[in-house]
This record gives sequence, C-alpha cells and structure tokens, in this order.
Amino acid sequence: MSKSKLRTIVYIDGFNFYYGQLKDSPYKWLNLSKLFKTILGKENELIKIKYFTARVQPTERDPQVNTRQDTYFRALGAYCPEVEIHFGHFLRHRVFAENANPPPNKIEIFKTEEKGSDVNLALHVLNDAWANTYDCAIIVSNDSDLATALLMIKEQNKVIGLITPGSPKRKPSWQLKKHANFFIPIRTWALELSLLPRLIPNTEIRKPVSW
Repeated sequence: MSKSKLRTIVYIDGFNFYYGQLKDSPYKWLNLSKLFKTILGKENELIKIKYFTARVQPTERDPQVNTRQDTYFRALGAYCPEVEIHFGHFLRHRVFAENANPPPNKIEIFKTEEKGSDVNLALHVLNDAWANTYDCAIIVSNDSDLATALLMIKEQNKVIGLITPGSPKRKPSWQLKKHANFFIPIRTWALELSLLPRLIPNTEIRKPVSW
C-alpha cells in the first residue's frame, strides 16, 4: 500500500456507542467530526462518518427524550458536514417477562428494541468496500453480529480499525477483535475537546438544558 493517507470512513453503531460510552456522561453533545479527527492517526484521511441509529420514543418517565435526540441530529447536520445519519426503527411494547423475585412468576414490562442499525451498518461497510470508497474502515461497535461483514471486507484488502465503546472497562468482542488491524480507545480528554458549541452558529439550535 502506498504511503499516501488512507481514505477512512467511520461507521458508528449509534445505540451501542451511546449506551457503551455516552450515557450518564457530560459528553452527549458530541462533535463527531472533531472527535474522530482527534483520535485517528496522521495516516488517516477522514472522508465520512456514517452514524446508524433510530429515533427514540417519548416515555412517561422522559417525555422529552425524542426532542433532545432530534435537536442533536439537527446540530450534527448543521455543524458536521462529514456526518451522514442512517435510521433504523425503534420499537417499544408491553411484554410479560419471568420475575427474578417471585411471586408473581411473571410481570409486565416495557421492552425496547432498536432494529436495523446493525444490518444497515454491515451493508454499508460491505458495499463501500466493494465500491472502493475507502482504504480503512473504523467500526464503532461491540456487536458480534458484525463479524462476518468484517471478515468479508478484510478479503477486499481493507484496513479495519475497531473502537469498543466504553473501553477499557468494556472488553471488545473477540469475534470482532480477530478481524481488526488496530484498536483505538476513546479517552476522556478527547471527548472533552470534542463538544459542539452550546449554540450552533447561524442557527437557533441549542444544547438541551439537561445535557
């Protein structure tokens, strides 16, 4: 491979990233472009960030959760031109589950599921490899379901970088790890340096108060 910079695309499993790295942190108002430009090596030329997620639904406990999320999406669209957002589906429904402390033997709970993001990510990273739009793919996920996709893009002689959300406390999936050429941790200092402005310039988009 030549010494020229590697054309690099970052593929983010949004829910995996949020719950593994950002939930209960002060870094949710995150400038994704700046973050990955900060942590990638000098040999990487960031050409695109593909963010795979789903629109959440409000709940009685948190009726504004969807409004905050939508505000963040609009901020990314206005301020981070490298970012593309691809949506799956968010499902929330009542189901009966086995009670860990009976009686009763079963209790009714709300089950939330995010559908489509892992499949969408796998399809995009494969299609982009076949179209030769990148030299290096950075996978931000710990979902072992992506392992086959990583194997197939390695067969295209592409370089794979793996970011495990929540590392080093959260260990990387061995199914993903065996296909990666290198690993990148996201350090707290990098998150601190990579926050969006509270008010996005030339817009009325503001950081949510509770964030």
